[in-house]
Amino acid sequence: MARCQITGASPKTGKTISRRGKAKREGGVGKKTTGISFRSFKPNLQKQRIWVPELDRFVTVRCTAKAIKTMDKRGAYGVLLAAGLVKPPKSKKKS
Repeated sequence: MARCQITGASPKTGKTISRRGKAKREGGVGKKTTGISFRSFKPNLQKQRIWVPELDRFVTVRCTAKAIKTMDKRGAYGVLLAAGLVKPPKSKKKS
């Protein structure tokens, strides 16, 4: 299913309403509904290859444009960590 891996955004359903006639406020007799079509609003998904300097590697993510803007603002590592897409690096033990 088309879903953002970061925000969880998925397709939503809605309607388009076709109308004819002239509005009452413009001197007409009012608008008449001639048809209702069901449609879906799809998220703006992008397949993005993101460089994460904290992990020193690229991470490929399928996310919305809004999630990309969030990563630009808050930093890729923090956003990916909060979404559970990357794990924190393991600390090295002193021997």
